[in-house]
Amino acid sequence: MQKIVLATGNQGKVKELNQMLAGLPFDIIAQSAFDVPDIAETGTTFVENAIIKARHAAKITGLPTIADDSGLEVDALFGAPGIYSSRYAGEPSNDSNNIDKLLLELSGKPAAERKARFQCVLVYMRHADDPTPVICQGTWQGEIAVARQGEQGFGYDPVFWVPTEQCMAAELSKQRKNHLSHRGQALKQLLAQLTQA
Repeated sequence: MQKIVLATGNQGKVKELNQMLAGLPFDIIAQSAFDVPDIAETGTTFVENAIIKARHAAKITGLPTIADDSGLEVDALFGAPGIYSSRYAGEPSNDSNNIDKLLLELSGKPAAERKARFQCVLVYMRHADDPTPVICQGTWQGEIAVARQGEQGFGYDPVFWVPTEQCMAAELSKQRKNHLSHRGQALKQLLAQLTQA
């Protein structure tokens, strides 16, 4: 089993990635197990932030690292909240406050202006000085609903309407979400790369 550090403090992401990697020869360990402190995400893109997080965790642990940076882009908000998705409503940041702010910003907007997508960039670095990190990106198209619905998932899932499924992301089973989601798509690409190596 190859040990790989997952550079995130988000327990939802740790759980989701471990489910998707079950049965493969990788032992995914959260960076918290190594007391890796969070690092400031000073990049201006998902790619930059994922690389910052991966390099930081790889440097401290000496192990290969996967980092994810992901977020929600809403057309009517010119791509916001984007890289600020997890702290959209400011401090203290939590899912409920972020959703409240998003719904407020979109209040009165018709369905045609509520198009949105989740983006996920996954970066795999073999070591902290890896000159060619593996970068994979997944996109999940949807719309922002006018009210919350569903108990599954985390983040903006309760207001992310998935047209192909005719339900919110928060109403999907874990397996179905992992199959459709931005993170699921990026991870499939990453697994293809890792199993080739």
